[in-house]
Amino acid sequence: MDAAAFVAELSSENESILKRLAPAQALTAEARGDLSPRNLLRVALKNELEASEIAALWMPSARGADLKLALARQAGDEARHYRLIAERLRGLGDSLDGFDPLAQGYSPLFQYLRVLETDVERVAAGQFTREAIALVKNVQFIELCERAGDAATAMLYRGVIQPDEQYHHQLGRHFLERLASDDKSQRLARAARERTIALAEELQSLAFKRAGVHHAPGC
Repeated sequence: MDAAAFVAELSSENESILKRLAPAQALTAEARGDLSPRNLLRVALKNELEASEIAALWMPSARGADLKLALARQAGDEARHYRLIAERLRGLGDSLDGFDPLAQGYSPLFQYLRVLETDVERVAAGQFTREAIALVKNVQFIELCERAGDAATAMLYRGVIQPDEQYHHQLGRHFLERLASDDKSQRLARAARERTIALAEELQSLAFKRAGVHHAPGC
């Protein structure tokens, strides 16, 4: 299969699979935990920090200046998201005093991503799939904010964060079409995509079981 057809197939499969992360009852009361925008924004801080760090970790060993610069752009974008979310939390009355988003350690998804060695696996798992998941979950979060009357947070995500994540996903598609050029690279990409989705589902399930948290933005 040529690379463009392969990526189109993965994209189509992702659309179906990601529906599991966006159930129809998205904003109804599975809610035994605190689903306030303020609480979920704290969860988002960890997601943004991990996304920034993983892009920075991959940059030195990425092959080609264009991929290095794409990772640098993403690391900077995610760091900016972190700062914007922190500012929004302060606007909601949360000082974040003593808050450490990594107090409980890095997520299993981060631990998986950090050890990927090839560019094709990293692009498939990171920009192409992880960012696709973030797009789905951000839509849910925007809807939750609007229902909660938090227009400012919804605007931040709709106007700034979501367009950046869409750009990162498109970068992933672009590089995957370049890198997934033969059977071996396509096998690596598919396996990385599948593992990323599986870990994202496990994290969503764990967050709900532990704290009733559902529909946190990002991934």
